[in-house]
Amino acid sequence: MRSPTASQPTPHPVAFPRRYSPDFIGAVVQRVADARDIRAYGAVTSVARQLNLDPRLVQKWVTKATTPVAHQPARPAAGSWETYLPAGLMHCRFCHEPMSYAELHDSGQGYQCQPGCRPRPLDAAAIAHTVGRTILRYAARVIPSTGAPTPPHLAAVHAHRVLARITVGATPTDLTLTWRATPTPVADRIDTERAQQVATARNLALNHPLRARQLLHDSLTGIDPATAPAHPLHTEAAILLAELQLRLGHPADAIAWTTYAHHATIQLHGPTHPHSLHALHLHAAAHRRAGHHQRAYHLYRQLADHLTKTEGPHAPRTLAIHATTALALHALGHCQAARTILADTITTHRREHPGHPATARMAQHLSGIWKDCAAKGHKHEDT
Repeated sequence: MRSPTASQPTPHPVAFPRRYSPDFIGAVVQRVADARDIRAYGAVTSVARQLNLDPRLVQKWVTKATTPVAHQPARPAAGSWETYLPAGLMHCRFCHEPMSYAELHDSGQGYQCQPGCRPRPLDAAAIAHTVGRTILRYAARVIPSTGAPTPPHLAAVHAHRVLARITVGATPTDLTLTWRATPTPVADRIDTERAQQVATARNLALNHPLRARQLLHDSLTGIDPATAPAHPLHTEAAILLAELQLRLGHPADAIAWTTYAHHATIQLHGPTHPHSLHALHLHAAAHRRAGHHQRAYHLYRQLADHLTKTEGPHAPRTLAIHATTALALHALGHCQAARTILADTITTHRREHPGHPATARMAQHLSGIWKDCAAKGHKHEDT
């Protein structure tokens, strides 16, 4: 069955702003380079999705940054193209031959057929956008549900499931789509592939954290942490990704995933389940590392309440969270309250768990708070 020709112009998914700072562009290009260093697939698309940018704009920045300065513009390095549509679908209406990737005059990505057929390549991102919009309109059921609207360029990734052929006319919107009689059932395969990515990332996390992080990003492609429903596989990937982001020194990037993991584990297991408590601890740690001490303080208080009920008020983990809560208070400027809580926690910990190494660490933190107060000339009235 063939669809009518898609002849109406469609808007770009994200309008380009007038200006981005050179520092921001450099940071985006470096982020793509880091992803490619670990042989990540779809680095430009992945980074663009993370930063809510148009992939075409990111591709243009990357190509410009990696193109040598010369009188004639050089082609991008091998492997720098992004695959907007699965291979083998694109065919030319005029020469009836398959279309392949080609370079656009503005350093973008395009499709071209046989030499002498077309005067110039067609914009690959615009074609993917048109195809994605059509899939969202007529075959959205083949796209895994994430609880949030799917952008057209991500919907186009699933084109091979419902389309047998895409015939391209004179413009990126002049398309004829040949639909499959039956969509390819790959929903289970997608979940299986994501589960394999998460399992591989878990094994790589210790010695190859960058590769593990990219695998987790890939497993969460299309998942919006702000709106996605609770899902065991997505929750596990979010927790692992947040742990890696904290370990690599990117707490701000971890916050969105710890927020999702915290809410999802509560829905899946309840607020006092070990998985939920672990996610809550990560959530608090991410905010504290990011400098959000007020939010971290309340999350640590919540965690301490749960641990008091599940493990007891004098359990090692409960007391450790009390000590961390005191550090959050100190960061907020409540020095005297922080010292009081930490001193009481040390006394209880020494009595309940004699010889435990955590007591010495707490004492070091208390000493650090005293030194900080002395250095700043604080004069507290202690009881």
